[in-house]
Amino acid sequence: MLIKKINELREYIQPYKSDKETVGLVPTMGALHNGHLSLIKAAKEKCDRVVVSVFVNPIQFGPNEDYNKYPRTLDADYELCTKNGVDVVFSPSPAEMYGEGFILSNDNLTYVCPPFNYTDKLCGKSRIGHFDGVCTVVNKLFNIVQPDFAFFGEKDAQQLIIIKKMVKDLNIPIEIIGCPIVREESGLALSSRNKYLSDKGKKDALVLSKILQNIKQCYLKGITDIDALKETAFSLLNDNVELEYLEIYNSETLEQEEKANNNSRAFIACRVEGVRLIDNIKLGD
Repeated sequence: MLIKKINELREYIQPYKSDKETVGLVPTMGALHNGHLSLIKAAKEKCDRVVVSVFVNPIQFGPNEDYNKYPRTLDADYELCTKNGVDVVFSPSPAEMYGEGFILSNDNLTYVCPPFNYTDKLCGKSRIGHFDGVCTVVNKLFNIVQPDFAFFGEKDAQQLIIIKKMVKDLNIPIEIIGCPIVREESGLALSSRNKYLSDKGKKDALVLSKILQNIKQCYLKGITDIDALKETAFSLLNDNVELEYLEIYNSETLEQEEKANNNSRAFIACRVEGVRLIDNIKLGD
């Protein structure tokens, strides 16, 4: 079933909640791919009912980002969800989520703002306000759906860590489930933005996963100096790939540690053909 109104979704979900059926939420911005399907599969295995939200959230995009160009494929997304046993696809308009004539500013709209120590690095450093927008829309979806479980991909690891922090700090009674990164056979992490890449761009983009795998292998061989691990990346970079960041932080707190350990995670962001791509890997097995 496709639902676009908040009150209709609440009415649809309420009987399941009354019958003590578990509800799983898979929040997405659409343009669904096999990475999203892995989240849906995990939700189906754990929950009695599954809701997939498809909403391109305007308040998590910066002024020079690709909100208007972001792929919108609702018909295909709905068909994919239906084939894979999703009970409800919730696809509201921005006006439905934020009100008619909404002004996308925290001067006029209540935002949920995660801790600065979690957002002043990695994607948050260049995308000012991005995670405020993410936490705001995710919190709204939690309030609307009231799921028992919510499923997020580990490819957006900083986002996952921040959402877990929000749920803990705000006492939200939802269990957050992180699901492993899904990759193409080549090793490229699946992303809706991969659609923007040419075949050559996809080959160039493999440098992200190659760098991460190289760092992990060096760590497993006994190298724990973080600067030394990061230095291993530079021999793999080329003129077709613009490195935005390469960092190693704690997998749960995003804190900088003196030495890499089994709970460290390497994070990378690059631009390939003007497309911003991210990836990450946990160093310990």
